[in-house]
Amino acid sequence: MKYNQIKWLILFIPTITIALWEYIRHEFLLSYISMDMGNFLSPILVFIVTLVFLRHLFSILEKMQEELRVARAKKATLIEREKLARELHDGIAQSLFLLSVKMNKFGRKNDLEHDADFQKIKQTLQHVHEDTRQAITNLKYVPNEDTFSWTETIYQYVTELKQQHYMDVQLEWEIPEDALSSKEKVELFACVKEAVMNVIKHAKTNQVWIIAKEIDHGWICQIKDRGIGFTNENIQSSTGYGLQIIQDRARDMEWEFSIKKIENETILEIKREET
Repeated sequence: MKYNQIKWLILFIPTITIALWEYIRHEFLLSYISMDMGNFLSPILVFIVTLVFLRHLFSILEKMQEELRVARAKKATLIEREKLARELHDGIAQSLFLLSVKMNKFGRKNDLEHDADFQKIKQTLQHVHEDTRQAITNLKYVPNEDTFSWTETIYQYVTELKQQHYMDVQLEWEIPEDALSSKEKVELFACVKEAVMNVIKHAKTNQVWIIAKEIDHGWICQIKDRGIGFTNENIQSSTGYGLQIIQDRARDMEWEFSIKKIENETILEIKREET
């Protein structure tokens, strides 16, 4: 039913109702119902018709207005996301790419290709560039809110890893939606993505395990791989940019962070225990 049709029905139904009632009363019911009683019943009849029919029409009208409001809000949000993605692409992303080109020229000119500090700066710059490009992609992607859940974003992320990076990802996600606050969800997801990206860049393996489950008074999340990773000698002294980001996030959220090597597995672990 169209919006204009509903409005006209709301206007005409009471009028038609009272007109039909008056016709029937005067033609057929005068010998049974007095004028005073008929006048008394008229507003009652209109009220009943209003409850039965107009209330439903008003409900439909309100639903249509709410859908229109939501559609306008989504359109405005999409426009803002596209605008922000375009600004990031034309501004920061282009600047980072230019900086990366100049950094490579500077390294070749000054013979710094084997300098550890220079390589770390290059990796940091590349990491920021990739994060920016990923942010642009995320801004352009609009999730289906009808089936949206935070857990669903984890599974979607794993699907993207398999498709874009050809990773064999084993996912065991058992932390329920209500176990984390909104901020915790954002921070934990960011830590998982950062940890997996480290595996892709440095572990030289296409297999990774993401395991998250509830424990007594909290939860635990582990990212495991069987790549070259770390050795037991240098694992605690590592100051990689990605690991530092995860460690800082965990510290800010008052979570426990650890990374260890057990046989041929590197295990990054984030844990929250309520005291």
